[in-house]
Amino acid sequence: MRGKVAIVGYGRTPYSRVKPGEQVYTVDEYIAWAAELALESAGMSKSDFDGQGLGVSHAEVAHTVNWSAATAENLGISPNALIRGDQGGCSATSMLIRAAALIDAGVIDRALIVGADTPLSMPSIAPGLPLSPERTRGVFWDFQGPFGVMGATAQFALVLRRYMHEHEVTPEQLGKVAVSNRYHASLHPGAIYRKPYTLDDYLGSRMLSDPIRLFDCVPIVNGGLAFIVTSAETARSITDRPVHVLGFGETNNFYAGSKVFPDVTVTGFTQSAPRAMEMAGVTHDDIDFLQPYDDYPFISMMTIEDWGFCKKGEGGRFIEEHDLHYDGDFPLSTDGGQLSGGQPGGANGGFMPLVEGVAQLRGEADGRQVRDATVGAVCGFGGIPYGRPGRSCISVILGSEA
Repeated sequence: MRGKVAIVGYGRTPYSRVKPGEQVYTVDEYIAWAAELALESAGMSKSDFDGQGLGVSHAEVAHTVNWSAATAENLGISPNALIRGDQGGCSATSMLIRAAALIDAGVIDRALIVGADTPLSMPSIAPGLPLSPERTRGVFWDFQGPFGVMGATAQFALVLRRYMHEHEVTPEQLGKVAVSNRYHASLHPGAIYRKPYTLDDYLGSRMLSDPIRLFDCVPIVNGGLAFIVTSAETARSITDRPVHVLGFGETNNFYAGSKVFPDVTVTGFTQSAPRAMEMAGVTHDDIDFLQPYDDYPFISMMTIEDWGFCKKGEGGRFIEEHDLHYDGDFPLSTDGGQLSGGQPGGANGGFMPLVEGVAQLRGEADGRQVRDATVGAVCGFGGIPYGRPGRSCISVILGSEA
């Protein structure tokens, strides 16, 4: 599959925290806006996707059983293949993989992939906590909700506490990730929080669910993103800067060790990343930047470990010893990530690492451009299963050359 498909355009709308006086858009408007930006980026029109592919990620606010077909109707596109993404933060990368397979099989030649959500416009039982069906039924409500676990921060606090019990990591090391992300956000005009802060500011932020602080947490936003993937042949006729999909790997419902008592400090990236790198034919030394799914700093740290940049338990020291800035020796979350950029709904934050990876490899990351970047690693991370850190872990290697 190496080099057979390429990304030729992308779009990211401005994000909103729905402050008083701000224009409020619907999820359909955000999808149309993101799609328009992606089409403009590629120099294409929506008619180019009649008889082709359309990918649509899940939106909690939509509440419809035929969301992808309804989106095609709203956009005025008549696709031959609909791709649905409902793997949380893996939705964007999963749709990329499925579109690549359809293209390689000759079913379609190109696909427009879109995602948006407006979680801050939903009814809520607490600020920033939408009335998600996942939080009102099943194992979450049976085994966690009754004991006061109110969403991802409390769930991930349990995982981080276990990690800290088994391995060495300090608040200062995790804080370095958050501070670096905010620095990169200060260089990105689309980031929701752009004012830099210091390590002391991070350490002084209030504790929400010990050991997770306020500045560990991703801010929820309304917004939309999109990208366009085509066959490599078509890509060459569209742009002189295609970004090629060199390799990918996917793991779902991963258990590290025993299913009865799994190691919650290990993610499915231990399986998906080696497969992606093998398909791409690259080593760790070939990778110029890493764009993790970074809803919490320790998730970035565990991603670094499980991708094999260092051994398990050494992520904190790795962070301490490396420069995470775009012009450093290990560029990380160069757009500010979700930590400072914002998370546009639980299924759409995963578009951000992919879109930023494409921008970097096209040389379009103004003010935060990684010098001479030719190969980048992009991550999708979706869902919080009971007693484990992630339901889906997708690894993608992108390159400026096939």
